[in-house]
Amino acid sequence: QMQLQESGPGLVKPSQPLSLTCTVSGGSITTSYYWWTWIRQPPGKGLEWMGHIAWDGRTYYSPSLESHTSISRDTSKNQFSLWLSSVAPEDTAVYYCVGQYWRLPTNMDYWGKGTLVTVSS
Repeated sequence: QMQLQESGPGLVKPSQPLSLTCTVSGGSITTSYYWWTWIRQPPGKGLEWMGHIAWDGRTYYSPSLESHTSISRDTSKNQFSLWLSSVAPEDTAVYYCVGQYWRLPTNMDYWGKGTLVTVSS
């Protein structure tokens, strides 16, 4: 059973960078057809897809976040990470990492529990 666990700071000051890491167990992040995704949910709002990194290292980002977002991976640690160059209060959210297997007709999602990041001075 694949499990994902987010880690990172719970409180970040405005204009500072944010780095979150997702540790994957029960499977390899280089396994074909897996996409490793970051999704966030601000308080009282819906889910927002931020971007993902593929099993082969390709990355795709939400157009609204692409200019200041980066997703990377460390295959030796079986981890992938999210980096925001500068945060603002509206970046306060629960951040989820998700492992998604996409190969038709099969589609499976594995979610981390989420980590709350508060942006405040």
